[in-house]
Amino acid sequence: MTRILIQLALLLGMPPLLLGVINKTKAWFAGRVGPPLLQPYFDMLKLLRKGMVLSQTTTWVFRAGPVVTLASVGLAGLLIPIGRWAAPVAFAGDMILFAYLLGLARFFTTAAALDTGSAFEGMGAAREVTFSCLSEPALFFALLVLARLSGSTTLSEMLKGPAGGFPALATAPLVLIALGLFIVLLAESCRIPVDDPNTHLELTMIHEVMVLDHSGPLLGVILYSAALKLFILGAILLHVVAPFQTGAPWLDGGLFVLEMLGLAAVVGVVESVMARLALRQVPHLLIGAMISCGFGLLLLLR
Repeated sequence: MTRILIQLALLLGMPPLLLGVINKTKAWFAGRVGPPLLQPYFDMLKLLRKGMVLSQTTTWVFRAGPVVTLASVGLAGLLIPIGRWAAPVAFAGDMILFAYLLGLARFFTTAAALDTGSAFEGMGAAREVTFSCLSEPALFFALLVLARLSGSTTLSEMLKGPAGGFPALATAPLVLIALGLFIVLLAESCRIPVDDPNTHLELTMIHEVMVLDHSGPLLGVILYSAALKLFILGAILLHVVAPFQTGAPWLDGGLFVLEMLGLAAVVGVVESVMARLALRQVPHLLIGAMISCGFGLLLLLR
């Protein structure tokens, strides 16, 4: 029970901290002090205390969208092992449920955007679902590689790998899917170079344009859901690129926290040294991620 409570505490409490680390890293690269490390927590709490402004053209779909999105992403997080511990919820084939929970979250986010009747938000929804058609196959290919290596379709077993560790022949496939997963993480979390969470330019907005009509608690829930998805995809990536363990549960938990903060710093570095790609170039990047994960699977099956 203590193990599950610790995992839930990390899953629910740590995601906004990753945004703070990213912002601090970007500020350091720009020579600025930047906002406090805990500023995302304050921003989300402030939004939860505010009122909401709802358009008369919207229906219950608009109000349910952020709530269902958060519930779906949260349930997906329960399927992912935190550090070297087993996931709170695990069963054979849960990798399929994980992918479809993320798909359900995207469906309700885009449905809420379309419910506003705004052509601007409809444009963002169209871009979101178009790019998801390229990022989801990459995620499935990566999961298939992990399932093949571990001999299991349970995420806890897939991500922890076989008892003796991954074989040497699996190095190339793991490197390829790690590269693809990192691109998927940037795309699904709306980070540069795929998207810019701070932009308000019509020609470049993807995710942000879909939530322009949300305010108050609904906007706070959306921001928290985005941070939670970043945490979940980051946990999957760390299991591939940094499967280190000491054998002591508490040390492994602390090591996972440090690795996650390091991953957030890497994302901040990427956003500091790269510009956002032109919209027509984003599919090329996502296709590259899909090909990378696909080749990883082919190398494993040859």
